[in-house]
Amino acid sequence: MARIGSRTSPLALTISAILLASTASAAPVLEGPPPRALTNPASVISPASANAGPAPIADLYAARSLTDASWSADGRWVILGTNLSGRVNLWRMPADGGAPVQLTVSEDRNYDVAITPAGQVIYQADLAGAEIYDLWAVPLMGGAPVNLTATPEVSETSAIVSPDGKLMAFESRPKTASSTEIAVMDLATRQVRVLTHEQAPDRTWSLAGFTQDSRTLIANRGDFEDKVSTVRSIDVASGEAKALTAETGARVEANAVSPSGDNIEVTFEVDGVRQAGLLDAATGKIRPLKPDAWEQTAEDVSPDGRLVIFGGNVDGRETLFAFDTVSGTSRPLPLPPGFSAVASDSHEGFSPDGSKLLVSHQSSAASPELWVVDLKAWKARPLTHLGLASLSGLPPSQIVHYRSADGTLISAILWMPFNLERDGHAPGVVLPHGGPTGQTIDTFNRIALAFASRGYVTLAPNPRGSTGYGRAFEEGNRKDLGGGDLEDEVAGAKFLAATGYVDARRIGITGGSYGGYMTLMAVSKTPNVWAAGAEWYGIIDWAHMYVTEAPPLQAYQRGLIGDPVQDAAVYKSSSPMTYMHQTTAPLLVLQGDNDIRVPKSQAEEVVSTLKADGRTVDAHFYPNEGHGFVKRENQIDALERTIAWFDKYLKRSASEGR
Repeated sequence: MARIGSRTSPLALTISAILLASTASAAPVLEGPPPRALTNPASVISPASANAGPAPIADLYAARSLTDASWSADGRWVILGTNLSGRVNLWRMPADGGAPVQLTVSEDRNYDVAITPAGQVIYQADLAGAEIYDLWAVPLMGGAPVNLTATPEVSETSAIVSPDGKLMAFESRPKTASSTEIAVMDLATRQVRVLTHEQAPDRTWSLAGFTQDSRTLIANRGDFEDKVSTVRSIDVASGEAKALTAETGARVEANAVSPSGDNIEVTFEVDGVRQAGLLDAATGKIRPLKPDAWEQTAEDVSPDGRLVIFGGNVDGRETLFAFDTVSGTSRPLPLPPGFSAVASDSHEGFSPDGSKLLVSHQSSAASPELWVVDLKAWKARPLTHLGLASLSGLPPSQIVHYRSADGTLISAILWMPFNLERDGHAPGVVLPHGGPTGQTIDTFNRIALAFASRGYVTLAPNPRGSTGYGRAFEEGNRKDLGGGDLEDEVAGAKFLAATGYVDARRIGITGGSYGGYMTLMAVSKTPNVWAAGAEWYGIIDWAHMYVTEAPPLQAYQRGLIGDPVQDAAVYKSSSPMTYMHQTTAPLLVLQGDNDIRVPKSQAEEVVSTLKADGRTVDAHFYPNEGHGFVKRENQIDALERTIAWFDKYLKRSASEGR
């Protein structure tokens, strides 16, 4: 018997030939490293499965998230941030496995764990998504949380505890300030000293870590556009900062520090491509760890300084490597394929004796879990079991490549439903990512899995402006937001139709934040491509947002789109409201009431405009949610509404037309 979905119809072959012929002669303008082979749409296959069925949306979100994790100083316990309760709180579990015990109970997100030698668990929390964080502490063995900073007008984040346990370094930014500064707190007296005092309006600081003697901090001073970064050492006692790298116009960013402070693990640029390396603090020279055409990220250094952990990002799939500073060789950690990262942001991912490493791991078919890598036995095992048995046999993902209208090469992640006939009747969905300086990575994508398991051919492109493909590609949409990057999304819709599975009249688009913005630009600026849209907290009016957003976001926005006065024409051409009257596709708007990035009033303006035009539009607003939905019931509700919207407007019979 022939496998279901394995036949190629004449229609599919014709569409594929037209698509390939139309793009073969176009000169690519932004290849991005390294070269990738184009995917023939006719080669895409719907796999067969006798047990295929829709993944329950509630179960997709009952598969818990994992924010980060750290070892206790005695190596007996692991503290992790997860939403086991439906809220991101902290949990304690034995380091050798066992049932977790809840440490914090909060309606707001608690995460980014650092643990003192004395057994205080430090974490950050904001209020209702307002993004002004305080640093809190709770005893490792349980007790009442204490607010260490309690500064409603200052945001404190990214705590790191000094090796002697006396100090806590963190990043501090007053609500009205652009720059983030480096500060330290004496944990005995809770006295805070701000060590840096940035004067340049376009520079900000980020924290890397302490040296073993607790006397020196390593930090980064860079711009808001993430184009330039230099590494600095800061004397904790005096606050005196010393440049360890020169400002050359490229990024050099410290991520971790060897115990002696002589070597600093950095992410640096080679011909515009991020690579992992070791910076000699004395000479300023950088030693590449494992040169590659694909981008890399520095992660952490073992307590004895021998092993350096870094990640290699190959088309949205991340592999962790260990570089041995003695032998000068690298090898991948013994983890399954997928996306892996060191679990701790506070440099407490290594066990105190350095023999084990906490790693967050997930894949397109496996929800996030915390793994322990035994670095001596070179074996790995999952420490947590956060997934659900009901989520088995999910549609697999694959990486595909296609050309955009101007020839630019685009990578995308494709989820094919099971058991489709190649008859051009299936609905399709395009999922633009947030950012725009971000990347769709091949992780446990709940939205994609919900759609694909319900028969939607689902594509998540990485258009120009995405990270992971070099600086030139990352900057390819500067002052052109909703221009070339939108064409990359449109080309993705054409790729779906060219597979022969998807009806070009039944393609929808949905995303959050910049993905929501791209959804709005898509349905308004290219209305003939899309049959439905659902935007989640999407950017609507750049000029209005500039007035209301926090200073760091203003600086970031200037790097993307320019000055709102001098570049007013760019702002207008990049605003969905400029094109909103052209919208024909039914649009669903989902928004948090407390969003400090995209005010609720902007979403209401979209709704009122479309209603006045007689268009099909609906909206729902979530109380006590900010920019992104973090409460489980709201995550479930948003996806259920989106699926129902697309089922109504995309899953119609062919005779009904559009």
